[in-house]
Amino acid sequence: MSLHAQLSPEALARLHAQRRNSTISSLVIAFLVIVLIGLIFGFVLLPNLIKETPTIVTYQASLTEDNKIEEKKMNNQVQRKPSAPSSSMAKVIASNTASPTAVPVPEVDVPEPSTDFGDGDDFGDGWGSGGDGGGGGGFANIPAEMRKRCSPEDRMARLLETGGVKECEDAVVKALDWLKSTQNPDGSWTNQNQTAMTGLALLAYLGHCETPLSEKYGDTVLKAMTYLVNIGLKNNGKLTTNAADKHWPYEHSIATYAIAESATFCKQLKINVPNLMEVTQQAGQFIIDNQHKSGGWDYSYAEDGDRGGDLSIAAWHMQALKACKHTGLDFRNLQRCANRGVAYIVGLQNSNGGFGYANKNGPAGDTGYFTLTGAGMLSLQMWGKGAQSTVRNGAKYLEKNSKFDYNTEFADLYGHYYEAQAMMNRGGEQWKWYNNLFRDQLLKNQNPDGSWKSPGGGKPLRAVGGSFAGGSPMAVHYRTCLNTLMLEVYYRFLPGTGSAK
Repeated sequence: MSLHAQLSPEALARLHAQRRNSTISSLVIAFLVIVLIGLIFGFVLLPNLIKETPTIVTYQASLTEDNKIEEKKMNNQVQRKPSAPSSSMAKVIASNTASPTAVPVPEVDVPEPSTDFGDGDDFGDGWGSGGDGGGGGGFANIPAEMRKRCSPEDRMARLLETGGVKECEDAVVKALDWLKSTQNPDGSWTNQNQTAMTGLALLAYLGHCETPLSEKYGDTVLKAMTYLVNIGLKNNGKLTTNAADKHWPYEHSIATYAIAESATFCKQLKINVPNLMEVTQQAGQFIIDNQHKSGGWDYSYAEDGDRGGDLSIAAWHMQALKACKHTGLDFRNLQRCANRGVAYIVGLQNSNGGFGYANKNGPAGDTGYFTLTGAGMLSLQMWGKGAQSTVRNGAKYLEKNSKFDYNTEFADLYGHYYEAQAMMNRGGEQWKWYNNLFRDQLLKNQNPDGSWKSPGGGKPLRAVGGSFAGGSPMAVHYRTCLNTLMLEVYYRFLPGTGSAK
């Protein structure tokens, strides 16, 4: 016999209602728990999800008016990089991430410059420049010609191996210290032709592998870079403070060379200097697009005038183009432009091996000496023509005719700066001879403050352009830059193989 409990219909209905309520309550509770968990995660993760959008300094170029920056931000954090050329970084932003970060660019007031930039058609050899670099030193992606200078140990080793002495490096450091002390607050130098003078000084710092990362000179270098960048931004890539002066191609090419070399260093070291690449692109393309039909470059960037340019202008532009090529930027028709420049320069060589100023028939002015021979040689060497007979014959001309005595008329610093670079690239016995000719002359004539005294001993120089002589601030600055770059030649350039003459 079994017993069975049976619920009344009313009790059964109440039981079912109870179950429904329990199920709904469970679902509500589960939903609330999920919402609560979501809120908890939201509060925890929200600070990491919300980021302030960085303010990027931007510019617009104009020839007629300056544009003001509304807001600037700067990261003053000092970072250390063991592989940097100097022991620490200056107050710049080393951009190691994909996010764009801006280094604040100081406001630059472009002054009205002096129009005394050269001596008309006889400006000739009044300008010299650095060349194409030299070496290796831990910066694997920097062009091979620029690496060696980047390691102090390799730099000193190269200097000693190629005929320098410790006093050469000491003289360079003293000169860089002097340049640092004479820089204008806006990043420029001197009170005349500031664009060119700033380019020269910047090349001297880069020649010693000093960048915005450098502990001692980083601020100086960064200010110089941003000064030139601002000039380019104000003038749509034209690097000059006075385009009305017909000699402004000198300023533009010198400054383009400097910012292009700056761009290569900054790109490989991941230093974000706002608009440096853009201005380099504009400045380099302007050189390519405004070449004279002769293959050279002329005053005011005339493209079809009868004068046809001269080697003094062309040598600067050939160096600037090579620096632009190293940047990795895409320049239209760069190689074609360089090839035309090479052909133009070859056409200026005299049968005696010397290179003329505007034609092959004789030197610029009545000096009796082809003062631009080194400039012609270097321009060809930089574009892969160093083994050609034109360069070999130029070297022979220098061996027979070049003289350097700092306190006599044989102290054309412009011509000798090109010659030092060209003969270093020749290497061998020719370089040994030339090194003995110039090295001690420079070391003996540096002032205690790091600048150099006026060359010539009061005598007229065997040179057409002598704007590096005298006591004006520009002259002192100019010759100090040239001599500094000349003493950096030991590690800015790798010596040639000493191939047969």
